[in-house]
Amino acid sequence: MKLLSFISVMMMLLANSYIVRAQESSVTSQEQDESRLKISGELLMDERFLLNDKKDWAWNENRLTMRLEKKITNSSKFYSEVWLRNIGLPNITSSGDLYNKGIVDPYNLEIREAYVQLYGFLTGNLDVKIGRQRITWGTADKLNPTDNLNPYDLEDVLDFGRHRGSDAISFNYYFSSDFSLQGVYIPVFQPANMPVGVFANVLTPDLELPQGMVLNEFSDTLLMPGYKIGASSTAGLKFKGFAKGVDFSLSYVWGYDGLPFATRNTFIPIDAMGGTNINSQLSFSRTHIFGVDMATSIAGIGFWAEVAAFFPEKDVIMTNDLSAFYPMSPVAVTMDSLLLDSSKPYIKFVIGGDYNFADGSYINFQFLHGFINERGNENLNDYFFLRYEKKFFNEKLKIAPIGGGLIVADWNKIKDNYAIVYIPEIAYKATDNVEIALSAAIFNGKGDNLFGKLNNYDMFMFKMKYSF
Repeated sequence: MKLLSFISVMMMLLANSYIVRAQESSVTSQEQDESRLKISGELLMDERFLLNDKKDWAWNENRLTMRLEKKITNSSKFYSEVWLRNIGLPNITSSGDLYNKGIVDPYNLEIREAYVQLYGFLTGNLDVKIGRQRITWGTADKLNPTDNLNPYDLEDVLDFGRHRGSDAISFNYYFSSDFSLQGVYIPVFQPANMPVGVFANVLTPDLELPQGMVLNEFSDTLLMPGYKIGASSTAGLKFKGFAKGVDFSLSYVWGYDGLPFATRNTFIPIDAMGGTNINSQLSFSRTHIFGVDMATSIAGIGFWAEVAAFFPEKDVIMTNDLSAFYPMSPVAVTMDSLLLDSSKPYIKFVIGGDYNFADGSYINFQFLHGFINERGNENLNDYFFLRYEKKFFNEKLKIAPIGGGLIVADWNKIKDNYAIVYIPEIAYKATDNVEIALSAAIFNGKGDNLFGKLNNYDMFMFKMKYSF
C-alpha cells in the first residue's frame, strides 16, 4: 500500500509539474509572439497621364512602405514607417545629367514615423510617445479642420488629408475608459510642402499687377521662425470623451499656419515699357486654434462634424514697396493691405455622413467650408464631396461611378466662380493582398479656386497596391 501510495503521489507531482511547465511554456511563447519584430507594408504603383492631345505623363510614383513594430511585454513599443520611392520623371537637360543617377532615376527616402511609446509611464494611467509621429485629430473623412499639429503634405493635391510626421513628445492620460487628455509638444516648426508636377501652381495665388506693369522676373525670400525654444515650437491639448453613443473632443493648438503669407513685395522697374521684377518676402503667421469634433451612428448611418476657430496672434499685412519707381521721393512709397485681421477670427467646419447598404454599396457625403490654403472669412469657399461605390463578386470588384466634388467660391456669381471634379473608379482585388484600380479625374470650372486651375489637366490614373 505504501508503495502504491508513493507511486500515486509521484505520478500526481509529475503530472502537476508537466501542467505547470506547459502553462509556463504557453505564456513564454505568447510573450515571445508579442515581442517579436513585426514587419508589414505595401508596394504602390501610381501612374497618371493627361487626357490632352499630347498625352503627357503627369505622375510616376513607385513607393515601398515599410512598417516595423516591436512590443516588449506591456511596457513599451517601437514603431516606424519608412517610404522608399522612385518618384517623378527624369529631368535631363544635358549629357552631364546622365552621370548623375539621382537625375536619371530620381528616388528619395522618407521617414514618416519613428517613435517609442511607453505604457504606464510613472503612473498606470499615463502613456508617453517620443519621436517622429503622426498625431491625427478630427473625426471627418480625411478633411479635418482640427488636424493642425503635423504639417500638411500637399505633394499630391488629390491625396486629401495627407500630413507628414513631426518630432514630438505626446502623452495620453486616461481618466477612465471613456475619457482622456492628450498633450503634445513639437519643438521645431515645419511648414507644409507644396504640390509638385502638374499640380505645382494649384495653390499659388494669381498675381495681379498695376495697370501698365509687365512681369519680367519673380523671386521670393522665405523667412522661417527662429529655431529657438518657444519661437518655433507648437503645442496642443485635446480632451476626448465618449458619452451616450457620441465620440467627441475639445482641442486647442498654439502653432503656425503651415502656408506662408506674402508680407512684402518689392517692385523694381527694368525698362521703359513697364517691365518689372518683383521680389516677394514670405513669412509665417502664428495662430491659436480652438476645435470641437464629434462622431456618432444613428440607425446605421454614420455622422460626423468638426469646427475649428482660428485666432491670428497678430495682424498680417502685405506691403507693396514701389519706391524704385519714385527715386526722387524723400520717403519710401508703399501701399499696405490687411490680409488677416487679428480681431476677426475665422471658422472652418465640415459635416458629413456615410452608410453601408445591404446590397454591398456604400455612400459618403461631406460638406466643407474652408480648404487648407484659405484664410480669412471672406476667402473661405464651400466644397461638396460625394462618393458612391458598389462591390460585386464577394467584394472582389468595386465600382465607384460617382466620385468627386463641387466647389463654389462666390454664391452671388456662381457661374463664374465654381469648379467641378469628377473621379470615377474601378478597383479589382486580384488576391487578398493585391488591388488594381483604374480611375480618371475630370476638371471643369471658372474663377480663382483650387480645382479651377486644373481645367486643362484631365487625367487617367492606374494604381496597384500589394500589401504584406
